[in-house]
Amino acid sequence: MENNKIKISQNLPAVNVIMSGVGGQGVLVASDVLVMGAMFAGFDSKKSEVHGMAQRGGSVISQIRYGAKIHSPLIEPGTADILLAFEKLEALRYLDMLKPGGVVVINNQQITPLSVFFSKIPYPEDVVSICKRKTENIVMIEGIQMADNLGNDRVLNTIMLGALSNFLEFSDELWLKALEKRVPPKTLELNRKAFEAGKNFTF
Repeated sequence: MENNKIKISQNLPAVNVIMSGVGGQGVLVASDVLVMGAMFAGFDSKKSEVHGMAQRGGSVISQIRYGAKIHSPLIEPGTADILLAFEKLEALRYLDMLKPGGVVVINNQQITPLSVFFSKIPYPEDVVSICKRKTENIVMIEGIQMADNLGNDRVLNTIMLGALSNFLEFSDELWLKALEKRVPPKTLELNRKAFEAGKNFTF
C-alpha cells in the first residue's frame, strides 16, 4: 500500500481528513487517535468537531488537519484528501468536502436517520455510484462484520483507523502508541486486533 500513502511535501503542506458518522460509533475517539498519531510523527495537528446530537444517533463530523504548521483546523469544501465515513449516508452528507480524486473509505452500514425515517425521502440505494461522481478512489469496508468477529462492535472506530492507516504515512508503531494513550488499558489488546483487522482488510 506504500504507493497509496498520502505524504506531506512541498506540493502538499497539509493533509486534510474528514471523519463522519453517527453518535455512538466512536468518531470522536478515532479523531483523537489520528491527531495524536500525527503529533507523534512530528507534525502540527489540529481538529474541529461538531457533535451536538452525538449522544442521540445524530450526525457527527470531525475535521483533522496536520502538517509542518497548521493555523486552522477547518477544512474548506472540496479540499479534503480523505473522507472516512463510519456509515454510508454520512459519506454522502460530506462528499462535497472531498477534493476531486480524493479517497473515500466507507463502512458498509446503514443507520437510517429520523429525518429519513419520518419523511418520504428514501435512503440512497447506491452510495458508491454517487461517490464515483467525485472520485474513483473508493473503499467499502465490512467494519461491523469484522467488529462482530472480534466480539465487540465498539471497536468499529479502531477498525476504521486501521483501514485509514493504509493511506497515511505514519508507522504502525505510532498508530498503536496513539491508541495506547486514548483507549482504556483493559481494551488495548482488543483495539490492537481491531486495528490490524482494518489494516489487513482486502481492498
